[in-house]
Amino acid sequence: MDLEKIINNIDSLSPVSSTGTKIMEIISNPDSSLGEIVDVIKYDQSMTANLLKICNSSFFSLREKVVSVRQAVSYLGMNNIANIVIMGNFSKNFRSSQDGYDLNEGELWKYSVSSALIAQNLAEKRNIKNIPRLFTSALLKDIGKVVLSNYIKDVFKQIELRVQENGMTFLEAEKDILGIDHAELGAMVAERWSFNPEMVFIIRNHHNPINILIQDNLSIPIIYLADSICMMIGIGGGADGLAYRYYQEVVDRLNFTDVELQKTIADFWEKTKAVEEMVNLSGGR
Repeated sequence: MDLEKIINNIDSLSPVSSTGTKIMEIISNPDSSLGEIVDVIKYDQSMTANLLKICNSSFFSLREKVVSVRQAVSYLGMNNIANIVIMGNFSKNFRSSQDGYDLNEGELWKYSVSSALIAQNLAEKRNIKNIPRLFTSALLKDIGKVVLSNYIKDVFKQIELRVQENGMTFLEAEKDILGIDHAELGAMVAERWSFNPEMVFIIRNHHNPINILIQDNLSIPIIYLADSICMMIGIGGGADGLAYRYYQEVVDRLNFTDVELQKTIADFWEKTKAVEEMVNLSGGR
């Protein structure tokens, strides 16, 4: 397999808009303010329209209709506004099917949004700093699949054989056959788009949380747990969904009680239809 050709295919992705780039810079700065986000969004008509649509959706169930960016920010806060803007900016890359991973049109986007929302919920319970950065990392962690899907389709039988007979994870089999896996390729995309180094690190290691347990960083364990919850409730499995190792020690490190996790899952299920609406709106439907 021509590894250079795979990497060069990163350029087939829709690039980050200038507004999206500015928002990414703002959320990467812990000293950023609500006003900075408002100042960036208000000059982008399509982003403003999409933001207001989602703010007025059933997901947030606001009592009053939101009619301006400043009103949206005051009602929902910087974290939610940043997350909505990021979703609108990156959704176009996730809309198509990823046949190599057996994901139909829109399935990867639904999974990505769901995983990011669950990660946000868990992060809020642990008072994690810079939740928009964590949300964005969770949302985009599988961007490598968008690039790699067509190549996976051609070698899927070989990957399946290595998983079944050699005990490899899907990620290990990807790298063994193609010379790169979707997590590493996703990190390359993040670097190409000048993401914050921590976000690049999260995307690169989201399937290998055991490697970062010695670090004082809960972002990857939280995203890993959100990922596991999605798989458990049947969202975004695809061909590779069950072909990964489960690390109980990573989950244990977060010290969530069974009651807390059950509540997170219950809260998500209560909003299933509202999440579906948000997925469709953020995907431009």
